[in-house]
Amino acid sequence: MSCCDKSTDKSNNNNIKVDNEQHKLEAKTKLEKGVKLILLGERSTGKTCITNRLVRNEFGVTVPTLGASFLTKTMLIDDTTVKLELWDTAGEERYRSLMPLYYREAVVAVIVYDITSMATFNLSKTWITELHKYSDSNIIIALVGNKSDLPNREVPKETAQQYIQDHIPSCIFYETSALTNENINELFITVCRVIIEKYIQKESQKS
Repeated sequence: MSCCDKSTDKSNNNNIKVDNEQHKLEAKTKLEKGVKLILLGERSTGKTCITNRLVRNEFGVTVPTLGASFLTKTMLIDDTTVKLELWDTAGEERYRSLMPLYYREAVVAVIVYDITSMATFNLSKTWITELHKYSDSNIIIALVGNKSDLPNREVPKETAQQYIQDHIPSCIFYETSALTNENINELFITVCRVIIEKYIQKESQKS
């Protein structure tokens, strides 16, 4: 290899490094502006409790959500700030026809079921099917078994894990307790890490 070739290789490597840094910077700027996250699932699974625990670090009696409620939570992941725009949707059947409106521009969908109710787990599969029908094909999905503090479990953890392995292997999975705060932060930290990775990848594909 000639000196000229070595110089060219070095220059190309420097250009790649600059491009990568630029992609990261552009991704970070968008993440700071806000990322839409929707919470889906049947009524009384604990969607609002999860949101309140994350945003306010509170747990208390909640009333059924009408349509959807909106909160934000800014999280610092390593050196990247992610502003989550949390849309807590109603789980009642009468609001189901409105759900596709909330899917628009959603980057993440967190689908919540109650580990003490097999019915809510089975219905979470319907939410996932609907998501695939109406949302972006690249949407990040997290399946969450809530109320892990309760003893009367109906949904074995292995059942949920097997479903994910068979149908949505890229899905994030956690069991949580909004009451005890178990895995609430861990869930959203993992979600943010996947968001960051996707945004950087998306920016790099534009070059």
